[in-house]
Amino acid sequence: MTADGIETVKVALGERGYDILIGSGLLDRAGAELSARLPGVRAAIVTDENLATHHLGRLTSSLTAAGVKATPIVLPPGEKTKSFAALQDVVDKVLEARLERGDVVIALGGGVIGDLSGFAAGIVRRGMNFVQIPTSLLAQVDSSVGGKTGINTARGKNLVGVFMQPRLVLADTDVLDTLPEREFRAGYAEVAKYGLIDRPEFFAWLEKNWREVFSGGPARTYAIAESCRAKADVVARDEFETGDRALLNLGHTFGHALEAATRYDGTRLVHGEGVAIGMALAHRFSARMNLASPDDAVRVERHLATVGLPWRISDIPGEMPDADGLLAYIAQDKKVSRGALTFILTHGVGKSFIAKDVPASEVLSFLKEQSGG
Repeated sequence: MTADGIETVKVALGERGYDILIGSGLLDRAGAELSARLPGVRAAIVTDENLATHHLGRLTSSLTAAGVKATPIVLPPGEKTKSFAALQDVVDKVLEARLERGDVVIALGGGVIGDLSGFAAGIVRRGMNFVQIPTSLLAQVDSSVGGKTGINTARGKNLVGVFMQPRLVLADTDVLDTLPEREFRAGYAEVAKYGLIDRPEFFAWLEKNWREVFSGGPARTYAIAESCRAKADVVARDEFETGDRALLNLGHTFGHALEAATRYDGTRLVHGEGVAIGMALAHRFSARMNLASPDDAVRVERHLATVGLPWRISDIPGEMPDADGLLAYIAQDKKVSRGALTFILTHGVGKSFIAKDVPASEVLSFLKEQSGG
């Protein structure tokens, strides 16, 4: 950590490596940080209507002060913006601004804006520069790092996209103060995930210090930096998810199915909440398969409930598909390979592993138990 409280996490990908800067006041330093790495570029800033109100002016001022001309592209908020229609809109506006391949697309937003903007940057002129300025906790610890981009379709979440590494990630912890509490809690699910994958000491630290993470200050910066370090380590080992990187999907196979089942209705379920329920289900399913102790599942469920996150399918408001319907959504997940079901399961807290060829019959029976038949 530097004297001004900024943490730097490096993503080690050789010539395509980049820094993640984490701390207070980074939005105002964005122009200087960007021009130092990409001198002379012009920019498109992709954001949504809500974030434009809070943060677009500060970012534009910072870029202008550094001599960076920027074109804002403001989209509707919400998961439904991760669509072909919005992608076409962004692409058209980047081209209309006459931005060149060496210029930069800046994502100012949460996971939706980051995923969509990165996809656009990856395909316009066969690849432009890309910078992430994540404004949600979930994006700061997960979706802004590692280069996975994409959009949703009616058949599932993130099924169309590209790997597109950013040139820089600026995680300004101050912007999290404008997040609704529900959104912050949802992002916290991804923080907890890193402890549950392979950092049991971090999960134990979160159990003791989660209130300080929520209230802000050094504990929040530490939790974000530790999460980014965990993800950066995995990405450096397996950039294109052919092996270990799949561990980052703990809770996501169940969670994505639940999101698809709600038609991505954010009033019912947001991504981090789906991941929270998915992680609880993964630990409970592991216990059912005699891979882990039921005590570990209870510990995970208790912590999620304590911080105010949903952890059961029944916590989702409104009617949900039956077990057969949920299994159909799971079968559409991109982590399915040649029809075989792949899950991230666990031998206990911090002991996750990739389980291939999981019998669909076992999953169906488990879902019937969890969804009440």
